[in-house]
Amino acid sequence: MSEPVELPALVKRLQSLLFTDEPVQRIRLAQAALAMAMVGVSVVAMQFFVWAGVARAAPVALWTIFSLAGMVVLFALIRSGWSRRREDPSLTVPQMVFALSCAAMAYTMLGPARGSVFPIFMVVLMFGMFVVTPMHMMWVSAYAVALFAVTAGAMCWLDPVRYPPSVEFGHFLMVATMVPTVSVLAVRLSRMRERLRRRRHELAEALSQIRDLVIRDELTGLINRRHMQELIEHEHQRCTRSGQTFCLAKLDIDHLGAINDAHGYPVGDAVLRAVAQEALQQVRASDVLARWGGEEFMLMLPDTRAALVRGGLERLQQRVAALRIVHGMHTLTVTLSAGLAERHAGESIEQTIERAGAALAEAKAARGRAVPDATRPPTGFAANVHAMRATRR
Repeated sequence: MSEPVELPALVKRLQSLLFTDEPVQRIRLAQAALAMAMVGVSVVAMQFFVWAGVARAAPVALWTIFSLAGMVVLFALIRSGWSRRREDPSLTVPQMVFALSCAAMAYTMLGPARGSVFPIFMVVLMFGMFVVTPMHMMWVSAYAVALFAVTAGAMCWLDPVRYPPSVEFGHFLMVATMVPTVSVLAVRLSRMRERLRRRRHELAEALSQIRDLVIRDELTGLINRRHMQELIEHEHQRCTRSGQTFCLAKLDIDHLGAINDAHGYPVGDAVLRAVAQEALQQVRASDVLARWGGEEFMLMLPDTRAALVRGGLERLQQRVAALRIVHGMHTLTVTLSAGLAERHAGESIEQTIERAGAALAEAKAARGRAVPDATRPPTGFAANVHAMRATRR
């Protein structure tokens, strides 16, 4: 025998069946269910009027079937996903038009109690004013006024005793005044929603910019040193738990100070940006590149060892050496030195960074190159590829 399903689980399963688990679609269906509930209340009210002898049972029964069936069809169109083809996937305007039509039909059945339909008109319009666009709201309001005018006029002609023309004209004036007022309020509300949406968008952009200022270097667009230190700390903790390792490579643009002195800091900034973008394109998606300070960069390579990194860093140095950096009248080539350190078990972050820095200093010293003369043409800077040194414990 199958085990009985607990009541909360059954309720949850029914909710998922009726309203789906997709958040946006769930909101649409909840709105349609609210409209169905409103129609259900109207059905109960109509049955009360039948019991009170104000309305006849047969027409009210047909009205009840028509009203409930129409709302069920609209709900099914939303639940099936068919409504997603429409401009308004919630089918709010069709629901409003249908509800107004049902209210107009109820008006023809209630005779002396027909004044109870007016609140329904207002509730239907208020139902849409929080969702539909101002243009749609004006069209629905115009439909409501025209529909009531036709309904009141027809009843004056068909049953002038129960629907005196003078009374119906007064009712029409009331509807013609109240409905446009609701439409105007809907327009104002829509504008308020639009301003709020725009301000939320501006606030989100401002927060994104603030976050970028906090974690990114403004000149190169790379993450800054402070955020890089946080990422290295997280990677260090992960490797401590898992027993894996990572590498740190400290990179340095050779003789950037001489470029600044010879051509000015704007040219040096252009060099920094060009090298940063080229390096960012060459590293793996899992690697993290940051500006460490001045002309130095820090590259973190997770889940890898130094022996596997050397070839990639050499290719990066070659690509940087092949760059032709153009800024105004200046065209320059630069080279990149690199120091590599693999994180060892029991070693602190500071020790790994210090070994990467020592390897970088050793790589630069091993080249034995003199600082080029700043008066030489920009293309005269050295273009040879610097070797890389990796420290071993």
